[in-house]
Amino acid sequence: MNYIQLKTLITTRYRKTTFTILSLMYIVGFIGLKVPFTQEYFKVLSPFNLWTSLVLLLLFHQDFQLKFILFAVITFLVGFFIEVIGVHTGIVFGEYQYGQTLGLKLFEVPIVIGANWLILVYCSGVIVEHFFQSLKSSISGKIILSIIAACLMVGLDLLIEPVAIRLDFWQWSFNKIPLQNYLGWLAVSFVLQFYFINSKFLKNNSLAPLLFCLQLLFFLLHTLLPA
Repeated sequence: MNYIQLKTLITTRYRKTTFTILSLMYIVGFIGLKVPFTQEYFKVLSPFNLWTSLVLLLLFHQDFQLKFILFAVITFLVGFFIEVIGVHTGIVFGEYQYGQTLGLKLFEVPIVIGANWLILVYCSGVIVEHFFQSLKSSISGKIILSIIAACLMVGLDLLIEPVAIRLDFWQWSFNKIPLQNYLGWLAVSFVLQFYFINSKFLKNNSLAPLLFCLQLLFFLLHTLLPA
């Protein structure tokens, strides 16, 4: 039995267990961040949650050829360094600074931010390709797919922003989220999604839709229940 066969067997056998564990992570995290007594402890665990989500997501990926590895590394680095440029210049997303919640920083940006970009690009891309597979046959179709996936990411960011401020993920100058942030997200997301859609590796990851939905529900509930 080779590595691919073994990994397929493991992910098939433990799919329900992994789905349950991941769901519980986000449920417990949501509750822990809502309870004043435990909030500070769970804020410290936020980077762990993102790293664990990425590891589980990669475990369910089916194709670790060089093209995928390059995609993952490039997306991680582009996501991270675009934030470095953004923090130090304000020309990408606007004027903002990261707080302490997201852990270890490099160049004033939490390293886990690269992981978050990779998670969101990958999950959004998998979802969009699943529903609009037929559009991949032409360059215009690929552009449309990239726009749809980028809009998914921007839609999620609309929910993330007010929650992130409350939890000290980052803070905006003058406590105002600028339109530039969403336009910047749309532009960067589009470029990375176009790269994802044109990359030739298997994209049938069964965990990706669940992870995206869990993040969506996590921030939606925080938005609807701010107290």
